[in-house]
Amino acid sequence: MSIKPKPEPVPELLRQIVRALDEKQAGDLRVLHVGVQSSITDWLVLATGNSEPHLRALRIETERMLDEARAPIAGLDGANLGGSGWIVVDAYQIMVHLFTPEKRSAYALERLWRDAKEIKVAALLAPPAKPRAPRKAAPKRKPVAKAKPKAIATRRRKSA
Repeated sequence: MSIKPKPEPVPELLRQIVRALDEKQAGDLRVLHVGVQSSITDWLVLATGNSEPHLRALRIETERMLDEARAPIAGLDGANLGGSGWIVVDAYQIMVHLFTPEKRSAYALERLWRDAKEIKVAALLAPPAKPRAPRKAAPKRKPVAKAKPKAIATRRRKSA
């Protein structure tokens, strides 16, 4: 009997980054859980921008989300190379790769990480489910004794 490890919960910061990129019209947004395959990060976020200015806007939004969460940024690559078509924001546990369409197809990170588990973006974009309150046990009811049928009273007439 093999025991499956529990799936790692998706960090709220990852959800926020994915929502922010979606709101900024990032294309072909994908999230890969690479924690089993990688020793340097747990999550990869892959997104496509339609131009270099769009890539910069996506990078700035990603940095803003990380700053708001007070998450440290280990590094930024490609951001200062103007025209590289690929920007990487490394936030340790989460690594965000932003590509132009040409670079996205050339590097094809999805194929490189094909053994990783893909997380459905739609699930990450959905509002978080409200935790359910534990159900209270219904109070135990006392058994109700069956009512005895009422006897029909007959009136006796007094004789006159």
